[in-house]
Amino acid sequence: MEVFVQTLVAGILIGGIYALIGLGMTLIMGVMRIINLAHGQFMMIAMYITFVLFRFVHLDPYFSLLVVMPVLFLLGVVIQKYLLNPLLKIESILPQNQVLMTVGVAIVLTEIMRFIFHSDYKSVQTVYSSAAFYISGISFNLPMFIAFGIAVLLTAALFFFLLKTDSGKSVRATAQNKEAALLMGINAEWITMLTYGLGAALAAGAGALLLPIYYLFPDVGSPFTLKAFIITILGGMGSTVGAIVGGVVLGVAESLGATYISMALKDAFGLVIFLLVLVFLPGGLKTLTKV
Repeated sequence: MEVFVQTLVAGILIGGIYALIGLGMTLIMGVMRIINLAHGQFMMIAMYITFVLFRFVHLDPYFSLLVVMPVLFLLGVVIQKYLLNPLLKIESILPQNQVLMTVGVAIVLTEIMRFIFHSDYKSVQTVYSSAAFYISGISFNLPMFIAFGIAVLLTAALFFFLLKTDSGKSVRATAQNKEAALLMGINAEWITMLTYGLGAALAAGAGALLLPIYYLFPDVGSPFTLKAFIITILGGMGSTVGAIVGGVVLGVAESLGATYISMALKDAFGLVIFLLVLVFLPGGLKTLTKV
């Protein structure tokens, strides 16, 4: 029983960070109606910035959130304004040309980082990297616990923004009915840039939180793009609460599978969940929870 509880705790902690990644993709999908296939690469860029700040400025990875989130927000806004928005004005036989553009962005960002940092693995070793504390015999990895707490705070800040600010309400209105939002005078072009920037910033936050407990290389973004996509489908496309639930479910599933079946198949459990949801619950968990 102790092993099960330990595994469950580990799954919930990593699931909180997964949820942060999924929230960014869910926001973008809800407003723009596209899958952002550069999502994991934004996280990867943030991890490299965090690595550089730690190596040369000796800035703690968690404090680097104050740098990487604004930087990636601006990067997201620039990409949306100059690469994605113009595609809306071009007649194309491919209605999903914005998705193809995000694929191109992902490739370019990956290769830029490979050119600068090469393909070798990097990591950040802090004084607390291997620290842990115990509650009733259950071990809590300290950096993962801190990362989970910060992820909760960032999620709460996002919900405050969406529910209590005029810009946040405009984002929600555009996600629910873009045509009606336009009729009400909402600047849809500005909202899409804001949303894409927020999605990139959330991915950046997750990257900075993951670096003390994860390794870094140029292709690290692709697996997390897949995880974000699985979370979005699992929680229900466009559902922010569903993304939180989906992230925790994915984290717990991976943790249980790695413990009781095989560590080598850890990432495969997310794909199994993804297929099961598509077959039996195509609307995601929001069809059950009404979120």
